[in-house]
Amino acid sequence: MSPNEEDFALLAVAPVFSTTNVMRWLEHYRRLGFSVKPHDDNYGYASLDSVEIHVSHNPDHNPLTSAGCSFLNVADADAVYARWSLVSGGNNVKPIDTDYGMREGGHIDPDGNLLRYGSRS
Repeated sequence: MSPNEEDFALLAVAPVFSTTNVMRWLEHYRRLGFSVKPHDDNYGYASLDSVEIHVSHNPDHNPLTSAGCSFLNVADADAVYARWSLVSGGNNVKPIDTDYGMREGGHIDPDGNLLRYGSRS
């Protein structure tokens, strides 16, 4: 049976980040402005506007080998940087203009997961 092209659609994507402590991870993302919800002690969700990120407990999480990365398209990279720079516990990378027409910055959470973000210059 071949799929009906009208029914074949990708609707959303939600990266799953790794952490040694789901509740701590959720609290950090809450302070970034996300709505957070634990599923249990081993899994949780963070959402902000149309962005959803999942988190999974990994007792062997190592920021050097198991951290994740996601790119977020945002309306204003400088506004995101200003807001997220107020939150302790992570590292922020100030946005820069790229040669491909984007203004990009980043936020590294306490587990080493990277949220890269950018807006059109």
